[in-house]
Amino acid sequence: MAPTGKIFAVSMITICQLMALALWFSATAVLPQLRSEFGIDALQSSLFTSAVLLGFVLGTVASAILGLADRIEPRRFWAASAIIAATANILILVVPVDGVVVILLRLITGVCMAGIYPIGMKMVATWSRGDTGFLVGLLVGALTMGSAMPHLFSVAVPLDWRYVIVTASICAYVAAFAVLFVHLGGTPGKSPRFDPKMVGRIWANKPLRHACYGYFGHMWELYAMWGWIGLFLYGAYSGRLVDNPGVWSALSTFAIVGIGAFGSLAGGYYADRIGRTTVTIAAMVVSGACAMIAGALGDAPFAVLLIVCIVWGISVVADSAQFSSCVIELADPHQVGTALTLQNAIGFLIALISIHLVPVIADHAGWWGAFAMLAAGPVAGTIAMARLRMMPEAKQLAGGRK
Repeated sequence: MAPTGKIFAVSMITICQLMALALWFSATAVLPQLRSEFGIDALQSSLFTSAVLLGFVLGTVASAILGLADRIEPRRFWAASAIIAATANILILVVPVDGVVVILLRLITGVCMAGIYPIGMKMVATWSRGDTGFLVGLLVGALTMGSAMPHLFSVAVPLDWRYVIVTASICAYVAAFAVLFVHLGGTPGKSPRFDPKMVGRIWANKPLRHACYGYFGHMWELYAMWGWIGLFLYGAYSGRLVDNPGVWSALSTFAIVGIGAFGSLAGGYYADRIGRTTVTIAAMVVSGACAMIAGALGDAPFAVLLIVCIVWGISVVADSAQFSSCVIELADPHQVGTALTLQNAIGFLIALISIHLVPVIADHAGWWGAFAMLAAGPVAGTIAMARLRMMPEAKQLAGGRK
């Protein structure tokens, strides 16, 4: 296959996406070390993850309103975003880790993610030839693996948490350079703008509203699980008097979060064949069950703990791309851009709440209480998608496959 071919181009975009998205959880991956070295409290620890999410919301809404994805050539937009994000990430090394500036830097990183993740999808879409569902699943898989990579970095460069930050930034710099040489499969389509006037009409669309409810339940669980599973495992391994609990928890977290990439691909593959509500309901039932029991397994046999957490890692993200697909299929064509922006903005804001609640509940009720609280999301999401499944409009999903 020539370098200008589809396989090469899509592969390069995916690899670049994976490398740059390591910035998302680079600081979160070293939280155990940061808390030990600097005595960071629960609020500051939460902000290391939630500031990125808030930045992503602000960046996504601003990009949609200003139409940046259409005004700037996508490869240059992507590269500039990656360079700024990598620089903000590496500047963490020169500011007080327990101060306000480091949270501002994480916010900037999140804003730049809006020029990486959605723009990567836009570039991949130029190569779509009837396989959009698979390609979207591929990019969500890259997001998932990119989120897991910093945990692997913390093992590969275990001498100091600073090397993890540096490694993530270097990966993003390399990706920013490489993406400029990627060929697109055609002229990128216009990105639908965000129109506040459409919000009321979108929310009046009952099937679309229930698809959003399902996504909100999914987001209540996803990023809080990703953000705190490493610290939970660190405590579990430390309690067992395991040598190098930091290494074991980092490796386990990489496996648990990273394996979700395969869950995302499988979810996209089966959703196109057996139905979107079928896949989302199944995934949320499994992930909700894992959330209910994972926190109680801190003292369980190693194999049991790891198996449950790996199943949780697969199921918690297997349905992610399908909620956006539901919106695309249920919304009026001229409302798709606003509907997707609205869905993502509210979903990520909901994730901010659960991320901050986890350490508070863990301090008072232990990890079982904290993770069980997350199960409320998939329970609510399952109900919403079950109701959507019973509506006549559900025939619009996946070519008539509910």
